[in-house]
Amino acid sequence: MHLALHTPPPHNRKDTTMGNRAVITTTEKKMGVYLHWNGGRDSVEAFLKYCELRKFRSPSHDCYGWARLCQIISNFFNADGLSIGIDTYDRLDTNNWDNGVYVIDGWQIVDRLFFDGEEQYIYNLDEMLHDIDKSQPKEQQLGAYLDAEEIQVSEVQIGDLIYFDTIGGTTEPRKIIGFGTKDHVNGSGYLGRPYTDIYGDAERGYEWNCNNYVPGETCRRVPRG
Repeated sequence: MHLALHTPPPHNRKDTTMGNRAVITTTEKKMGVYLHWNGGRDSVEAFLKYCELRKFRSPSHDCYGWARLCQIISNFFNADGLSIGIDTYDRLDTNNWDNGVYVIDGWQIVDRLFFDGEEQYIYNLDEMLHDIDKSQPKEQQLGAYLDAEEIQVSEVQIGDLIYFDTIGGTTEPRKIIGFGTKDHVNGSGYLGRPYTDIYGDAERGYEWNCNNYVPGETCRRVPRG
């Protein structure tokens, strides 16, 4: 049986007291990232979730995903010696007697290889995400976004402040000022979908610009009051 549980040092979630190895790869098994520490499932899920929240392209799509994943994990370890490596899958320590291999699709774990033990769950996900965030350059931190309430877009009300992705790549709180009344805006349907006040002006209005509409099924709302 593989042993995955290692006791972390106090006051942080970097389990650097001994090896807790793992490999992260995609379904193609061509490339992979090697972790010497923090290879438990709770840590790996937090690294992946953080990348998802930052809206990075995943390793499943292109090489930028690998670079982003390595960037986030390396920042977390603060360049403290041997912590992370990247190589072709066949050259990595996959049968490592700790956590084996995590196979991901997008930013989700879809399979496990070289592992038949009990998954590690000793770190709280929210606390781990905050630790990862604090280790990133200040201008890139998610900050209060991590504490915002995730809700269905259908629950959004006029006056709500929701975190909105701008064209420039930033995420910032924007006010919901209305719901779409037009069948088509810039060739797409936004009838009934909430929109913000970010692109436009009082004279022409905001409903006409498709970039003002909240995308997807969920969003994060700034706490009311």
